[in-house]
Amino acid sequence: MGDVLAGFHAVWEFDSDSVLIRFERGIRRPRLFQALGERRIPYEALRSVEVSPGRRGTVALHAVPRQGADPLMEAANGQLKEDSDPYRLVLPAEREALASYYADELRSALGPAAKEPADRHLVAAPDPPLHFKAYDGKASFDGSSVAFRWFWTGASSAKWKSGDQTFAVGGLSGVEWRSPEVLNGYLRLLERDAPETRSGEADQDPAAVVFGLGYGPVHESLPFAAAVLQAVRAAEAAPEGPERASARRSRGTGRAPADIADRIRHLGELHEAGLLTDAEFSAKKAELLAEL
Repeated sequence: MGDVLAGFHAVWEFDSDSVLIRFERGIRRPRLFQALGERRIPYEALRSVEVSPGRRGTVALHAVPRQGADPLMEAANGQLKEDSDPYRLVLPAEREALASYYADELRSALGPAAKEPADRHLVAAPDPPLHFKAYDGKASFDGSSVAFRWFWTGASSAKWKSGDQTFAVGGLSGVEWRSPEVLNGYLRLLERDAPETRSGEADQDPAAVVFGLGYGPVHESLPFAAAVLQAVRAAEAAPEGPERASARRSRGTGRAPADIADRIRHLGELHEAGLLTDAEFSAKKAELLAEL
C-alpha cells in the first residue's frame, strides 16, 4: 500500500505485507500505547477489519487479530477497554470515507486462513528483560525464566513459606492475566507439572502475583504477560531437548545477606504468631542460611 494514516493516538504506516503501528506519546494517550511504542502487524495476523462510529465526532478503523496470532491480545483475553485497544485507530468523523478506503484495502490483503486460529504467534511481544511491581512482590523476566521476589509488607504467609520463586519457561504451559483494573487482579503462571496444592486464591499461590491499587498497572503487567506467553509458545514449538525436558520451577538464589536477614526476621514473626511450626521455621531458616 505504501501509505500513512494518522489518528488521534497512533499512526498506521501501510506496507506491502504488514502495517506498522506507531503509538504517539502524550499525556492523554493510553499508557499502554506509550509502553508499546510501535508494533508491526503482518496482514496474515488479521482476522477482519471494521469501520464504526466513535464518540464525540469520531470514527474508528478497527482491525481484529486472528485468535492466537498476537500474544498481547491472547494474554489480555478480551479484558482491554475500547480506548486501550492497540488495533483501534480513532479519526475525525469527516475522515470516515478515508477510513473505509483503508479498511477495504486491508480486507483485500487478508489471507485465505484469516478466519482460522493462527498456529503460531505472528506479532512480536515486547522484548525482555521486563519487570513490574505487584502488590505482594516484584516480577521479572529475562527471556528464559520468570522470577517472583516477595515483599514482606504484602506477601501472604504461604508465599513467605515457599520463598522467592523462579520458573523456567520450559516448565510453563501458559499465563493467566486478570486485569489490575478489576477487583482481585493477578498474574498467574500455569505450570506443566503443578503440585496438586497449586490452586485457590492468587494471594496464596506462589506461582502468582496479585495486583492492587497502583500496583501492576496494565501498561506494565500486560506486556510482561505477553512476553512470557510468547516465550512459552516458542519453547513448546522447539524440539525436545535435555534443557527443556529437565525444566522445573526452582527457588531463587543469590540473595543479599541483608535480604536474608530480613526474611529470617519475618519468619521469626510468623513463627511467634503460630503461622509456622517449629519444624517449618527451622527448615526454612536453614535453607536461607545456606544461601549465604
